[in-house]
Amino acid sequence: MLSIFKSIPTHMDYKGQKLAEQIFQGIILISAVIGFVYGLIIQQFGWTVYIVLAGFAVSCLLTLPPWPIYRRNPLPWQPVVAEPSGEPIQKPQDNTKRKKHK
Repeated sequence: MLSIFKSIPTHMDYKGQKLAEQIFQGIILISAVIGFVYGLIIQQFGWTVYIVLAGFAVSCLLTLPPWPIYRRNPLPWQPVVAEPSGEPIQKPQDNTKRKKHK
């Protein structure tokens, strides 16, 4: 059962995050303008709030899950360099003592 959840991707790349942010802000802005104009025409502020909340819900649905459109540019990670023995190289530890300032 848990293997099903582990197979679901949970990441976005940096360009995907930027795109998701732009989409989120665009939908919120458009719904706010539409809600304001509609609420002004019918003289009901409640409809303005409903339209903005609907825009917020739509934008959350489109931008919060890591859809494949947000994972198109993965980072090219460096491969792990191993010694000829097959073990990964470890950085030497800094054993120098540091002076304590009084």
